[in-house]
Amino acid sequence: MKLTRITLNPAQMGGVACIRGLRIPVATIVGMVAEGLSTKEILDAYPDLESEDIREALRYAAQAVQERELPLAIP
Repeated sequence: MKLTRITLNPAQMGGVACIRGLRIPVATIVGMVAEGLSTKEILDAYPDLESEDIREALRYAAQAVQERELPLAIP
């Protein structure tokens, strides 16, 4: 999977994954989706974003969690 809208720049935002070189971390967008915000609400909050940015942020997050194990609580 080729991600063209995610950038990593050590000189920007401490090197965290951002959207298209903007100072908008992928984690912020993924968190907004997790909180139940709609695409429209996210785009309203960040007018520089495009719908595809949100989709690619989710693809990036999905790929990131596939690459390592996360501890899960057992009920």
